[in-house]
Amino acid sequence: MIKTEAKRLGFLSCGISKAEFLEEEAPRLEKWLEENMHGEMGYMANHFDKRLDPTKLVEGSKSVISLLLNYYTPRKQEDDQAPKISKYAYGTDYHFVIKDKLKQLLFFIQDEIGEVHGRAFVDSAPVLDKVWAAKSGLGWMGKHSNLLTKDVGSFYFIAELIIDLDLDYDAPVTDHCGSCTACIDACPTDAIVEPYVVDGSKCISYFTIELKSNIPESFKGKFDNWMFGCDICQDVCPWNRFSQSHKEPLFEPHPGLLSMNKTDWEEITEEIFNSLFKRSAVKRTKFEGLKRNIQFLRD
Repeated sequence: MIKTEAKRLGFLSCGISKAEFLEEEAPRLEKWLEENMHGEMGYMANHFDKRLDPTKLVEGSKSVISLLLNYYTPRKQEDDQAPKISKYAYGTDYHFVIKDKLKQLLFFIQDEIGEVHGRAFVDSAPVLDKVWAAKSGLGWMGKHSNLLTKDVGSFYFIAELIIDLDLDYDAPVTDHCGSCTACIDACPTDAIVEPYVVDGSKCISYFTIELKSNIPESFKGKFDNWMFGCDICQDVCPWNRFSQSHKEPLFEPHPGLLSMNKTDWEEITEEIFNSLFKRSAVKRTKFEGLKRNIQFLRD
């Protein structure tokens, strides 16, 4: 019933797992943090216990409902010399879009079942989204550390409802990366340090979105013209041949965004920035951050 309603709300798929301590993930996360692979993302080291145990995040929780929402589009920026934006940021900020759908799903569960307590999470709390999605059978963790599915690749957002209701749980699926190393070979900053391990502090998305200080000079010429985020490891993944266009009107590119040429971006004003990215994930980097990124690509 929950999965049917999730589909009706536009989610690509829905999987359910038992809310419990993530025993296998604990040493992995600890090692990743100890090796400073989170760079300046200090928040990744916060709430270590909550990140691994949803019952500490949502009191009395029994189930984690994981949901995928497709954002793939075959549309691209028209000027191939223009600085590039990751596909996920073409339209309205996914936090707004998904939060609304999650609330509707929670209300539906409460209407149908009765008193159910829970919280909705969209990439904004200490929840290991990809781990829960994999645990609930929605895909496997690829060598680029993104969730992958045989049917539709990896261009989707992951979100959760953590609720205090016992449900039937799904089983994980098997890994289908095989001997492929396309993502590792293609990463221009060598951020995928070994299969299934990404050094966040070397990732283009980290530099262009999360990093607040200056981008290290040693990465000059390695950004492949990305100014916000990066899709390289997903673009080269063979499973993304099966990506299908999303059906979410709010993810459609802002009018004029894809037609901006190299000069338009280099001369962007704060006024145009605010108009283009009014309800966009690009606001995360702020006007000054985007200007810094464009300048870094130019120099």
